[in-house]
Amino acid sequence: MGEMLDQWEPLLAKMPAVRGPEGHIHFKSKLAWTAAILVIYFVLTNINVFGLDPSSQDLFEYYRALLAGASGSIVHLGIGPIVTASIVLQLLKGADLIQIDTTDPRGQVQYMGLQKVMIFAMIIIEAVPMVLGGFLLPDPTIAIAFFGGNTALVTLLIFFQVCIGGLLIVFMDEVVTKWGIGSGVGLFIIAGISQGLVNGFINWAPVSDMYPVGLIPRFFAILFDGANFLQYYGSELVALITTIGIFFIIVYFESTRVEIPLAHTQVRGARARFPVKLIYASVLPMILVRVLQANVQMVGMLLNNMGVTIFGVFESSKPVSGLMWYLAPINFPSEWMWWTANYVGTQAPWQVILRIGIDCTIMIVGGALFALFWVKTAGLDSKSVARQIQRSGMSIPGYRRSPMVLEKVLDRYIPRVTVIGGIFVGLMSVIANLFGVVGAVSGTGLLLTVSITYRLYEEIASQQIMEMYPFMRSFFGKE
Repeated sequence: MGEMLDQWEPLLAKMPAVRGPEGHIHFKSKLAWTAAILVIYFVLTNINVFGLDPSSQDLFEYYRALLAGASGSIVHLGIGPIVTASIVLQLLKGADLIQIDTTDPRGQVQYMGLQKVMIFAMIIIEAVPMVLGGFLLPDPTIAIAFFGGNTALVTLLIFFQVCIGGLLIVFMDEVVTKWGIGSGVGLFIIAGISQGLVNGFINWAPVSDMYPVGLIPRFFAILFDGANFLQYYGSELVALITTIGIFFIIVYFESTRVEIPLAHTQVRGARARFPVKLIYASVLPMILVRVLQANVQMVGMLLNNMGVTIFGVFESSKPVSGLMWYLAPINFPSEWMWWTANYVGTQAPWQVILRIGIDCTIMIVGGALFALFWVKTAGLDSKSVARQIQRSGMSIPGYRRSPMVLEKVLDRYIPRVTVIGGIFVGLMSVIANLFGVVGAVSGTGLLLTVSITYRLYEEIASQQIMEMYPFMRSFFGKE
C-alpha cells in the first residue's frame, strides 16, 4: 500500500483544496470568516433542490440532526460524506492497511489527499442510491414544463445538485478549519441543532394535538385551558429535565481533567500544565458511530425498496421489524416505553429490552474504539503530544528531557482517559436518546452541540491569549 501511495502522491498533492493562510490571522478576521460561512450555510439549507418531488423520502430522516444538512435542500447530504470517509480512513489506518506518518509533511500531504479522494467518492456513493433508489424522486410537472416529460433528465439534475451541495460543504469546512475558528463540521452541527432547539422551545404550531408543540407556548396553552397537565405536558417536562441535565453533566465533565505539570528548560520560572480531559477525544467519535449506523440503515432501506425484506421491513424511513429494527438507535421515549399509551411499537417487552442492550453495546464499544482511532489520527496520542511538548521547549519537572520519556509518562493517562471518555459519552448518548430532549434533535445531537460549543469557547479563549501573547503560538502549534 505504501508503494501505491508513493505512486499516487503527485495526484494526491494536486487535489482541489482551500489555500491555507501564509502567516498569522488576526482573531477578528477568524471571527468574520466563521460568521460568513455560517450565514452561507443557513442560506444553502433554504435552497431547495430544483425538480424534487414533494413526496420524496428522506433516507436519513432520523439522523438529520447529526448530519447537519437540511432535508430536500442543496446540502441534503450534509457532513455525511466527510464523516463516512473519516470512518473508512480511520479503520484502514487503525488496521495498519495504510501506513502514513501524519507527523511528516509528506505524510500529511498523502493523508489529506487520500481523505479528499475518499470524500469525493462518498459524495457520489451516497447520492446515487438516494436518486436511483426511489428516495429523491423527480417532479413530473417540472419534467413536463422544462424537459418535455423526460424524468431521467430531472433525476440527473437532482443528482448533480446534491453532489454540488456536498462539495460546497467540504470546501466550507476547509475554510472554517484554515481561516476561521474550530471546524466546519462542528459549526454546522451546532447551527442545525441550535435551530431545532429554538424551534422546540417557541414553535406555536400544533402537531399531534390541539396544543402548540413548542415548550413555552404549550405550557401556557395547557395552563390557560385547564387541561390535564401531566397528560399533555409530561413527556415535554421529561425532555426539558433531560436537556438541562445533559447540559450541566457535559459541561462538568468537559472541565474535569488531569493536569500534567510542565516547565520551560531555558526560561527559569516559566511553568505550564498540559490538560488531559476526561472527554479527551471530544464527542466527535459519536458522529462516526451514528453515521456508521445510518449507513447500515441505508443499505437496509435500499434492500427493502428492492423487495428484499430478509434484514427488516421499513415503513417510510423507519424500520419496524427484523435485524434493522434491532440495529437502529432508539430516538424517542415512545419507541421503548411499552407500558405507556404513547408507545408506537408492536414488539414485546423482551424485544425492546434486547434492542436497548444492543444500542448501548454499539455506542459504548464503538465510542471507545472510535475515540482511540480519533486520538491517533488527529495527532492527540502520546507520541504526537510528546513531540509537541518537546518542540515547545517544555518538559516534565523531575524527568529527563526526551520525547520517549515524555511519551511513557503520557501513556499512563491518555489511552486510559480516552477509553473512559468514549464509554462515558456513548452511555450518555443512549440515556439522552431514551428520555428525549427538547426539539427532537436526538440525545446524541444535544450531546455533540454542548460539547462542541464548550470546546469552541475554549478555542476562542486560547485565540485571545495568543493575540495578547504571541510567543504562545509556537506552543499551541499555530505557527
